Order: sequence, then structure tokens, then C-alpha cells
Amino acid sequence: MEVLVSIIVPCYKHAHYLDESLQSVLNQTYSHWECIIVDDGSPDNTKEVAKKWLDTDGRFIYLEKQNGGLSSARNEGVKIAKGEYILPLDADDLLDSQFLEKLVPVLTSNSNLGIVSCYTKFFVQSKENVIYQLKPKGNYWKNLLYVNQLVATSLYRKSCWLQVCGYDESMKTGFEDWDFWLNVTKKGWEYLIVEDFLFYYRKAKKSMLVDTINNHFESNREYICKKHKELYIEDFENCMEVLFYEIKTHRVGKMKLKNSIEYKIGKVFTMPFRWFTKLVLKNK
Repeated sequence: MEVLVSIIVPCYKHAHYLDESLQSVLNQTYSHWECIIVDDGSPDNTKEVAKKWLDTDGRFIYLEKQNGGLSSARNEGVKIAKGEYILPLDADDLLDSQFLEKLVPVLTSNSNLGIVSCYTKFFVQSKENVIYQLKPKGNYWKNLLYVNQLVATSLYRKSCWLQVCGYDESMKTGFEDWDFWLNVTKKGWEYLIVEDFLFYYRKAKKSMLVDTINNHFESNREYICKKHKELYIEDFENCMEVLFYEIKTHRVGKMKLKNSIEYKIGKVFTMPFRWFTKLVLKNK
């Protein structure tokens, strides 16, 4: 008998993308799935869009909750999931029609695997407009310490989610999936990458990932390092090498900026302002 897969689709302010995302679920050649649409207190017409899909196919399920962030929405969806396998899918992303058909047998055939992922195409507006291709590597926690090799839309066992008590709901500004993968793999589970482009990630000018990288990258990464410090201590030599490489890269970048023509011109134009500020402070 085929394994039931529960696809969890949190939605917050993405009702305008939801149809396309759910159509990619309906298009799956592997048919033994349920899809739980989690309305995370979305202020748009998510509920109306979801209802249309509930009327279309009985495998779609709607769950409404107060806004609590992405981790909270995923956790609530997984709690009611009946599937042995879980697949998170953000409401603006797309699955290839063979995603489940190709990944489910891999997870089923290897008891050491907790997670199976694939290659990803990043696109703008249309999935034909690909701007970047992601080909992750590795198979265990050491490969995840410094770069998150696994996209959030990776297939995993529900037993893994239960074992680590779900996603960290205090992480409201991103990297919650990175933290989750580390939690799972440090329990001894391995992951495997199917070398096929089966997932499409929508690259938007404004998104949670963009906000995380621009405004919360350092604080979130610090949180992950401290939370999983036993892993970074075990990998101490590599950890120091990565740390000082990044410090050097940052310093070289600052030096290049200071020596650039644009910086020198800007310094000349702001000189009167800086002189005036010093004068005002001196006479206070």
C-alpha cells in the first residue's frame, strides 16, 4: 500500500499565489496525499481561495488559526496530519508533477533516511523564467552547519517531527527550517538529495527570505550556533576556519569600499556637514 503524504501549505498574504501552488499539488502523479492549507490569520482572501479547492478535491483540508508565524503554522498543520510523511510547501512555490512519485520511494526504501530533497530552480513570475539553480550536497549534519543545504520543501518522516518536537516557534524571522534540519540530523537521521529539478522556488523582491538575509541574518545564525553549540564544538577546526574567513572577507570588503572613487567623492561632499556637526557639539 502506498504511503500517505501530508502536504502542509501555510498561507499568509499569499492568496494571489495559492491557486498556482495548489494546482501543482493536484497535478502530482503520486495520488496518495492530503493537502492541509493552513490559514495563518491571513488578512486577504485565503479562506475563499481555499474553499474552492476543498470543493474541487476531498484531499484538500482547510485549517484556520490566529497569526503566529511560519513555524507555528507548519506545526499546527503537522499536528492534524494523517500522513506518515510530511512535505511543507509555501503558498507561492511549485512542485514538479513527479515530485512525490520520485521522492517517496527513496524515503521508503531506506530506513536510515529521515529526509529526502532534490534540486531546485529559482524563478521570477513564471517557472520558465529561471534565474538560479540550486544543487545541494551532503547527507548528514556536518554538511548543514555553515550552509543550509536543504530547502524547506523537503520530504521527511512525521516521526522526525515528533522526535524533535516540531519547528521552533520562537524563530519568527527566518531560518526555522535550517534549525529543524539540524535538530533532525543530529538525532542520527541522514538526508539524501535526488539529483533532479523537481521543485520551483519563487524569488520575490519582498519575501521572508529576503527580509531574513537583509535584516536578521547575523542574529538568526548566532541563535542557531548557540542552540546547536555541541555540533559546532565537535567541528571546531572547521568552525574557526569559516569564522575567520568571513571576518577577512568582511574586512577586505570594507577596505575596497573605502578606497573606491564613490566613497572618496561622497566623503568630500559630506565634509562640510561633518565639520558643522562637530562645531555644534563643541559649543553645547
